[in-house]
Amino acid sequence: MESLHYLLMKTHAMFYRKIQAEIGKIGLTSGQPKILEFLQKYKEADQKTIASYCEIEQATVGSILLRMETAGLVVRRQKEGNRRSLYVSMTEKGEKAAQQLTGIFQSVEANAASELSENEVTALKELLTKLCDSMQTQAAEKEAGK
Repeated sequence: MESLHYLLMKTHAMFYRKIQAEIGKIGLTSGQPKILEFLQKYKEADQKTIASYCEIEQATVGSILLRMETAGLVVRRQKEGNRRSLYVSMTEKGEKAAQQLTGIFQSVEANAASELSENEVTALKELLTKLCDSMQTQAAEKEAGK
């Protein structure tokens, strides 16, 4: 059996290619699906929060958001009482794109998991969540120990 590292990277690469092929058909570019999915779930957030959640550098998120704003997918506004941060939310066009993304994600996931039982999919999600949580805890501990 291959190493965990190899299997995670290979699975991610194949999944990413399938998603990229589909999002291009609806006019989205790399990075935009993560942000739309986040905003669909949380409705509004500042750039720093989006970057952290999506595991994208803040500067990169800034350039992605600029393209999304130009395309009419998101708006950035200051909140009263907080002039330092811009808060991002989806426009109606962004919400429609997010709905299309949900269908794309569901289709790619169903195709990828077609050989797994429902219990296996649940177990895989639980294990990946545990792995992700462990890595986040280690990163936070390392950051705190600076």
